[in-house]
Amino acid sequence: MSRTIAGLVETSNNVAAIKCEEKNISIHCSGRSSNDAALQALQDKLAAIGSLAGASVEQPEGYPGWMPNLDSKILQVALDAYKQVTGEEAKYEAIHAGLECGLIGEKFPGMDMISFGPTIQHPHSPDERVNIPTVESFYKHTLKILEILA
Repeated sequence: MSRTIAGLVETSNNVAAIKCEEKNISIHCSGRSSNDAALQALQDKLAAIGSLAGASVEQPEGYPGWMPNLDSKILQVALDAYKQVTGEEAKYEAIHAGLECGLIGEKFPGMDMISFGPTIQHPHSPDERVNIPTVESFYKHTLKILEILA
């Protein structure tokens, strides 16, 4: 769990797939973390467990971590813009997910960024869909952010 954001999972691992073949078993795990050092520690532990069991271990690259900055200037701009567009205070939260922000932040360290969008329901499932009424407000919110930054 995160030590800086209450209730936020920092590092996790799940068994994504198990394949049984004639003489081999492949176990594919998906680890993620907002903390790159914690993710590396998790990968090191899994590699050690595999090695102790006599298995060969391969670890392809995954999503880099991204820790949201609650003191972010762009976050404050987004919160102000939301209030201007809707007349309401925005609700925001950090989530445990692999986000493009991790990939972008890896290429541009220190970049001030946030991730936001319309409401997505049942992500990564056959029932995934966007809540249509939230798309228009997201669009207007985005335009207001750009107007403030221009």
